[in-house]
Amino acid sequence: MATENKPKSSASVTTNSKKRKQRYLPHNKPVKKKGSYPLHPGVQGFFITCDGGRERQASREAINVIDSFYEELVFGKDTSVKLAELPNKPINKKIKFSYSDVEGDDDEEKEEDEEDGLDENISGAPEANDGKNENPADEKLGSPCLENENSECQREEKTNQEEGCKNDKKQEREAEELPAKKKCTETCAPKSVGQEKVEEKSIDKLIEDELKELGDKNKRHFLSLDCGCNGVVFVQMRKIDGDPCPKDIVQHMMTTAASTRKHMSRFILRVLPIEVACYASEEEISRAIAPIVEKYFPMDTQDPQKFAVMYEARANSGIDRMKIINSVAKCVPGPHKVDLSNPDKTIVVEIVKTMCLIGVIEKYKELSKYNLRQLTSTK
Repeated sequence: MATENKPKSSASVTTNSKKRKQRYLPHNKPVKKKGSYPLHPGVQGFFITCDGGRERQASREAINVIDSFYEELVFGKDTSVKLAELPNKPINKKIKFSYSDVEGDDDEEKEEDEEDGLDENISGAPEANDGKNENPADEKLGSPCLENENSECQREEKTNQEEGCKNDKKQEREAEELPAKKKCTETCAPKSVGQEKVEEKSIDKLIEDELKELGDKNKRHFLSLDCGCNGVVFVQMRKIDGDPCPKDIVQHMMTTAASTRKHMSRFILRVLPIEVACYASEEEISRAIAPIVEKYFPMDTQDPQKFAVMYEARANSGIDRMKIINSVAKCVPGPHKVDLSNPDKTIVVEIVKTMCLIGVIEKYKELSKYNLRQLTSTK
């Protein structure tokens, strides 16, 4: 009875209150989703295969590579053009003013050297006079050797005196020019500082705007979506009016890789353009592929094309392969024919779980099945 009548301790009350507070979640707060958004129908972009476990690195690398080729197509930007436009001389120049400490030291050294030269000339003159006084008999005799030596000494003295006069004139001129140069630099300095501040402000604003665009996923041009499979990445392209389609970007990427043999990526294997994404069913596929067929396989053409259907499925074994291939082939009108050995265009059908990705490519076999590693590897 004594134990029942005992009041509860304060520690137990605080622990119970803490537990109750932890049970209730905060209301009216937006849920922040971590990671990339899942793949959904109605998107277009690029289907990329990579090494297993390297999906995140491959998606980042793919966005950078695709963005560079997109800029080349739209703006005509290329690394070789940029290098050719660079100036031959370095941009950062070391400017020395006439009143700087470095040049003052050089002028002092020059003045010391000139004073030493004058002292040597003055010391050399009495020696020559001593020589003349030592041999007065020879001078009276008028020997040709002594006459030649005296004439040479006189010439040297004249040249030294002329040089000394010239140096004195130069120093006077520099002393007159110094204040004028100081005035010019003082007037020009504040203008250049103001220009640098304006440039810095404009660059900072541009960087802030770019960071805001990168932070906001709705403003990104290329965005990675989660496919839910290992070794597969999808990069969505938000196309604006006038932008090239994914097919043109991938075609430009593969042709440049085949011509240059330049290593572009570390984790990317294949890159395929995707025009439409839909759910993996016969009805949905036949609806989604209709605008693609009108674009690439028109009925009224004088040049009928040969085509083939490339089908691959991942994490989905409930769909019959031949039914999907036959439904896609039936959607193409009559003038165009099927040719599996040498097709002009290939219709890509990639099934990932419950999603179907459809696209059209050219020269599939000639470009090593759009495999970047094979195209850039040495023969």
